[in-house]
Amino acid sequence: MEEQNREYMQLALQLAQNGVGRTAPNPPVGAVIVRDGAVVGKGFHPKAGEPHAEVFALIHAGARAKGADVYVTLEPCSHQGKTGPCADALIAAGVKRVFIGVQDPNPQVAGRGIEKLRQAGIDVVTGVEGADCRRLLAPFARQITTGLPYCIYKTAMTLDGKTATSSGDSKWISGEQSRLLVHQLRDRVEAIMVGIGTVLADDPLLNTRLPESSGRDPLRVVVDSQLRMPLEAKMLSQESQAKTLIATCSRDDEKIVALRLTGAEVLSLPEVEERVCLQSLWQELGKRNVQRLLLEGGTTLAGAALKQGLIDQMMVFVAPKLIGGGSDFGIFSGEGCQQLKNAVPLSDLRYQQVGEDILITGEVERCSQA
Repeated sequence: MEEQNREYMQLALQLAQNGVGRTAPNPPVGAVIVRDGAVVGKGFHPKAGEPHAEVFALIHAGARAKGADVYVTLEPCSHQGKTGPCADALIAAGVKRVFIGVQDPNPQVAGRGIEKLRQAGIDVVTGVEGADCRRLLAPFARQITTGLPYCIYKTAMTLDGKTATSSGDSKWISGEQSRLLVHQLRDRVEAIMVGIGTVLADDPLLNTRLPESSGRDPLRVVVDSQLRMPLEAKMLSQESQAKTLIATCSRDDEKIVALRLTGAEVLSLPEVEERVCLQSLWQELGKRNVQRLLLEGGTTLAGAALKQGLIDQMMVFVAPKLIGGGSDFGIFSGEGCQQLKNAVPLSDLRYQQVGEDILITGEVERCSQA
């Protein structure tokens, strides 16, 4: 029975993936309804304002939901928002048992949905595939508890730890399949960020390019303390449904006006040591319902974000190449820690073969090098 429960919850997790990057400020959730050993209802939450996963699954199941088991990745909500409480909907449908992956970290719920179901006489089992459900929920949990986005730092390096040759050539460290995976990731985040150094060196589009469709472009964020952004940068003139946000602490009013005339938004933020205050920028993005922030370029920016405890997950593509030499092109710049005992640890490590590359993904434990 336990193995069956895990299989049904894994199906719910697969359904939830359909909403990743689309549901903010809500979390992605999947639900499965099982009766007499058969799946009779499936659903996921597609975007904020639309019914939650449980409601879609109940609609799919219809009368077959009565006396059935429900598998849902997140505790059913117990409060009235843009949609009604899912706990009430499950009670009204007469379900027998509810298997839950993880309790909702939202203070408005936080166990109240579970308690409501139990008070109605419904058996509730929690923690089914809890690790995978927590991993799915991590960006929502980060934002709802801190107001900050969940930051994923994606980078690529050779087997000897280089991100470029001594001349600065970095195209391409990773292989074609890895680059495709990155565009799939861009399609599932709310914002993508680079430093101005990356813009000046590569003039990137920072859009989503997928072979089967155009995909969805995330908000483009450029950290540009001194406002060196070229007016002719490709990302400012491309056709895209997403905007470009330039975060700066410069007071160059003439350049600000010129950039705004291109359609870009210029966000003036406090400065720390003549650089944009990253804490303020993360807070601003959190207010804009950015749950998943993809940090893609700029070793200086990445080094500062790591030092301030703003990176939540590392995605490192390791290519089977050797550049050699003493080049100092690494994935972070800056001073870093002085002793290994102060190194930032990673947990929940996963390894994946992507073409010829190896993708290493891990959660950055909540600490700072400062």
